[in-house]
Amino acid sequence: MKKVIELIRVSTEQQAALDRASIPAQRTVNRRTCQLYGLEIVGSIELADVSGASVLLAPEIQELMRLMQSPDIDGVVAREFSRLMRPENFTDYALLQAFSDSKTILYLPEGPIDLNSKTGRLMGTIRAAIAGMERTEILERVMSAKEEKRRQGKLAQSSAVLPFGIGYDEGRGFYYEPKAELVREAFSQFLAGNQSYAQLAKMVGVTPRGMHTIMRNPIWMGWRVIDKKRDPSGAGKYARANGRQADRRKMLRAPEDVIRVRVIEKPMITQQEFETVQRIMDRKQQRHWRSRTDYDHRFTYNGFLTCSACGEVVHTALARRDYYACKGRRVDHACDSKYMGREKLEGMLDNLFAERLTSLPFLEACLDQMVERTDGMRTETEVVRLTAEIAGLRRKRERVIDSFIEDILDAPERDRRLRAVDERIRLAEDAVNRTSVSAPLDAGKLIEALAPLGEWESWTRDQKRQVLLTLVPDIRVADYKVESLGLNLALVSNENTRSGRDSWQPRA
Repeated sequence: MKKVIELIRVSTEQQAALDRASIPAQRTVNRRTCQLYGLEIVGSIELADVSGASVLLAPEIQELMRLMQSPDIDGVVAREFSRLMRPENFTDYALLQAFSDSKTILYLPEGPIDLNSKTGRLMGTIRAAIAGMERTEILERVMSAKEEKRRQGKLAQSSAVLPFGIGYDEGRGFYYEPKAELVREAFSQFLAGNQSYAQLAKMVGVTPRGMHTIMRNPIWMGWRVIDKKRDPSGAGKYARANGRQADRRKMLRAPEDVIRVRVIEKPMITQQEFETVQRIMDRKQQRHWRSRTDYDHRFTYNGFLTCSACGEVVHTALARRDYYACKGRRVDHACDSKYMGREKLEGMLDNLFAERLTSLPFLEACLDQMVERTDGMRTETEVVRLTAEIAGLRRKRERVIDSFIEDILDAPERDRRLRAVDERIRLAEDAVNRTSVSAPLDAGKLIEALAPLGEWESWTRDQKRQVLLTLVPDIRVADYKVESLGLNLALVSNENTRSGRDSWQPRA
């Protein structure tokens, strides 16, 4: 009997739930196909929450392509062609090339497809194009139905898209929740003269940027205005890690496509109040120093400094003259570090970049210290421990889902627990990436990369900041004493590229 790999794929996590029959149905059809063509399943690969347009990003498909290279594997069995892929870009067809290169047969209930033959290449390409077209038509139907609901003043998605303080149910429609009274108070204070987004945000319980967004929403006049939509093109779709489902990027609607519908009859804010607030916010934005083309940007290192005493960010300040000041001292009043004059501190930092970072003995000492630290971090035992921890967390995640299916947990509690577990998995995976052994550190390459800094003090502010954006993500300083600075690992590695996420070198 010919040995094959079974491929099972569902597009969403809901379709993979135990109360859904999609996966068992695929498995049953695959068994019939094997009986029909005399096949033996020697391995099964299951994908959940992976769109047919993102299969190449999934590690399970990468593993399938690796297994297909084995001479012991004769083919892949699937319920239908769309389980293999629903291409949205021409690059997706690379999966078909992998079948052709490995001489692997795709077995479907209606017959095998040999993508290494002329007929098979033609049929495979046509089937892939049809599967992709079906996906486009499904997407258009879904989006069209949602668009009609929006025009009728209904909620077309889940409650996750609702603004702060707004609720919705099918019978009642949109309504103001009790916490929306905080927004009413924020509008009143703004009109009374308290126009600090930070202060209003603290009162409402959101971020300053969130407060700005809330006050721009016409929903407080009872109107729902939708001026953006999801990009339906192939370029608009993006996936999460490992090819899992994410979303589509937003894009502005054409003026004729903007939806404006009255959804709440008794508004919380009058039109006159709302428009007055919008004019004030527009004026604040126009006069903000970031929006002024004639503003003189005096600070060179703002955004790159962290207080070495308390770990807070270092702000810029004007108190008769320019200063760098720790947020913990200036705002929270919890740090004893001093205000540092801009000219004096920037002179010290300029000297550090121009002289110390081009000094061979200094750089060799830094590299020795980095090697010392990373040797202690990058141990095989640590990788094994983290891998075991990730496996345990994934089992815990499955137990949470099982508890929801068995009605032990409700949906909010399920989501809360899953968020906590997913965050721990992410942190553990990031730690594995950081503990993976990198290429040897190269002092010669570092000297070569930093040699142009000898002219640092003669560069303009913009030239310096362009280099800072790639060279030094973090400088630790307090009371005019520079404790450490961070360097991009690519500068000191023998490799040409960085590998993985969070691959910045620890500060030296």
